[in-house]
Amino acid sequence: MAHVLIAGAGYVGIELAGILRAAGHRVTGLRRTPPVADHGIAWIAADVAQPDTLAALPHDIDAVVCAMAPAGHREADYRAVYVDGPANLLAALGPRRDRGVLLTSSTGVYGCDNGDWVDEDTPPQPTTATGRVLLEGEWNLLKLCPGATVVRFSGIYGPGRTLLVDRVLARRPVQKEPPAYTNRIHRDDAARVLAWLVSQQLAGARLPECLVASDDDPAPMAEVLAYIAELLDVPPPPAAPAEAGASRNKRCRNDRLRELGYTFLYPSYREGYEDLVG
Repeated sequence: MAHVLIAGAGYVGIELAGILRAAGHRVTGLRRTPPVADHGIAWIAADVAQPDTLAALPHDIDAVVCAMAPAGHREADYRAVYVDGPANLLAALGPRRDRGVLLTSSTGVYGCDNGDWVDEDTPPQPTTATGRVLLEGEWNLLKLCPGATVVRFSGIYGPGRTLLVDRVLARRPVQKEPPAYTNRIHRDDAARVLAWLVSQQLAGARLPECLVASDDDPAPMAEVLAYIAELLDVPPPPAAPAEAGASRNKRCRNDRLRELGYTFLYPSYREGYEDLVG
């Protein structure tokens, strides 16, 4: 049995904790404000951006999952969580060479907008200030902890997240040409990916510095919404007028994650939304 720290145990982290506990591990969760329900987690109220709040961290941690979310959308909010936060956390835990460390990041670091395919070998070119901070945070963690792995997640959806369902019901127009691609991963797969990587680290496996975590099917938004409409038995959203220079986004490959041995519970939006809506 290992002791795993989930820093930022929220939407994905609580699900991750359940998987780890079912595997026999002990879980400590860190949040600015822990939830009322303990979810079987030993909670610590702390802020990774405030080093003096981290004094109560246990020092017998075998694996760390940094899954913090910024308090706001400003560049400073992102820097506090993705650059300063992991550094403060690792300093508070103390040096230990065999401790596994994962950092959740975002495919937003790629910044592509022309429908191209991207993977771990694609040079990141973030186009926003927050994307640049995310990338800086990745580099900073890997410098501080050379054995760490950065997991770049695409858009996470799942129970309680009804944005696309609400959009279909509101009949909002959607761009059909050129195809506006979307990349996603179900919450349960996001948690299972992290749990699987933790198990690999605990077993002594050497993981890549970076992994893309997205399902098998980056699909046009219009296609995804039409499928949700079919599940809801309502008309698909109308087409939005095509505009010059319309955004197409990128398409994320998950080949490396699959080659390592991970199997998706929801390999595409179809299985995921059938569970959510069907």
